Amino acid sequence: MSNTVPLPLPGGVFRGPEVPPTWPRRLAARRRRREVHEQRPTAFVFAGGGARGAAQVGMLQALVRRGIRPDAVYGTSVGAINAAGFCGDPTVAGVERMAELWREVTREDVFPQGRFPTPWRFFQQRESVFANDGVRKIIRSGLRFERLEDSPLRLEVVATSLTDGRTQWFTSGPAEEAILASAALPALLPPVEIEGEAFIDGGVVDNVPVGRAIAGGAQRVFALLCGPMRYTPQPARRPVEAVLTAFFITVHARFAREVHHLPSGVEVVVFTVDNDPVSRYDDFSGTEALITAGRANAEQVLDFWESGRVGDSPQGTLRPVPSGETEDNSAAV
Repeated sequence: MSNTVPLPLPGGVFRGPEVPPTWPRRLAARRRRREVHEQRPTAFVFAGGGARGAAQVGMLQALVRRGIRPDAVYGTSVGAINAAGFCGDPTVAGVERMAELWREVTREDVFPQGRFPTPWRFFQQRESVFANDGVRKIIRSGLRFERLEDSPLRLEVVATSLTDGRTQWFTSGPAEEAILASAALPALLPPVEIEGEAFIDGGVVDNVPVGRAIAGGAQRVFALLCGPMRYTPQPARRPVEAVLTAFFITVHARFAREVHHLPSGVEVVVFTVDNDPVSRYDDFSGTEALITAGRANAEQVLDFWESGRVGDSPQGTLRPVPSGETEDNSAAV
């Protein structure tokens, strides 16, 4: 085993604890390959990530071209927008349509600059720095159904209640309002009122809702992240950056706990996109590069997953664990 520190990993395959096999390694690998093609309750989980959500379109291109189709879809923030767009037409053509919509989005569409520089708006007495008209228009352009329960695939999106901070999952009702609430970035976009209650971005409480998918019966989960799997905080130069760093640490800590403590028989396949191209929440100039990077990562992870070589990863090891024993059950590509 090398003592060198591994490079940042582009994704991984995580599995819950299993009973150690008694057959030879070669036969165990063959069994793994069979399991990959078994029909299991499957979910797609779309994480939040602002303008970097374009990467999820590339990941979807890889999934649909291999004929992988979910039974249920879960989305947070920009992931809720992508999840709804995918559910409306979960085909190769539908995903290509999503890509075209993403390529047309500019910063002015979502975060118009106006007469005053953006930093000044944080200090004005207003509900948010920007209005949500642009986001609403984007959501509307990608939706093919009016109510969540009318989605061709089961769709759930999450938002955060401003009444008591609880996690609110929307499974029925007007789709546009629920998705708009899920994508209401705190301070940047205004809260969305639904049935008399105000909601903000779902990423505050559950940015990568793997646990929700498993609770809903999924035994195989494909998680589409908008950034790296492991968050490395950078030194903060401004107080607001320190606040954002603390938020991202919290978000990633929950996801890490969930994928490392999976129930028996559950498998999570994680797609990521690293920090290249680097982009801000309002920078849509890297859309094409992000789509390409997301597709390339998903293809690499899917090749690894479909090969059945779990346990033979170049940078990670999966060891089946007896029931009751704790282990980091990950095989990272």
